Amino acid sequence: MEKIEEIGFGGLKLIQDPDGFKFGIDAILLADFANALCPQAEAIADLGTGNGIIPVVLSHKNQSCRVTGIDVQAKAIKLSNRNRQLNHLEDRLAFLQMDIRDVLEQRPGFERHFDAVVTNPPYVPSGSGIANADDAKFIARQETTADLECFIRTAARMLRDRGHFFIVQRPSRLADLIYYCRKYGLEPKHLQMVTPRSGERPNILLLHCILGAGRELTVLEELAVRDENNSYTLEIERIYERENSRFDEKTS
Repeated sequence: MEKIEEIGFGGLKLIQDPDGFKFGIDAILLADFANALCPQAEAIADLGTGNGIIPVVLSHKNQSCRVTGIDVQAKAIKLSNRNRQLNHLEDRLAFLQMDIRDVLEQRPGFERHFDAVVTNPPYVPSGSGIANADDAKFIARQETTADLECFIRTAARMLRDRGHFFIVQRPSRLADLIYYCRKYGLEPKHLQMVTPRSGERPNILLLHCILGAGRELTVLEELAVRDENNSYTLEIERIYERENSRFDEKTS
């Protein structure tokens, strides 16, 4: 049975498919990271949007932006459109079913159209890991038709000159990220590692690039998700805009 969840951010709600891939804290961190470093963005694209969580959160954090979410799965786009309606965001969010490889062929007007592109792509390289019997979860977690290079190449072509690119990934793929970003003119500018708890190894990274920028990377202070009591840290509560509460959400 579908469930409507309160996700904070001024009363936003999200319908989640209990049998499908559910969003994790990585999506929330990416939305906040993008907004913090590019608050002036007006036209934003989200590649691999899933149930639309990143566009929904961005629409709250940046009240002037319009976000286009793209996903290959028809079920995901149907759900993201319902979440758009649930939160009364029909005039600011749009969701399109397309393979990332075909975006610019099907929508040539998207080339050099966006101020920022965000993406929470599959973490597992094609051919790695164990296949999931649930196709939706498998596509969300493992590269299928579009790999990491394809996501980055498409983002670079969608961005205006000096446009901003934001991605969340596993630290094990950092070398691939830097290589492909520079290959397509996206210069890494900010890197932040995210740890489950202070002192533990990072399991998430956030990377910000600018199309056509000069070379200078700033490594931001590490972000810990939970404290010694297994509660969210104050910084995570700030990101969720729930500073006065403690929550049970788990890291992805």
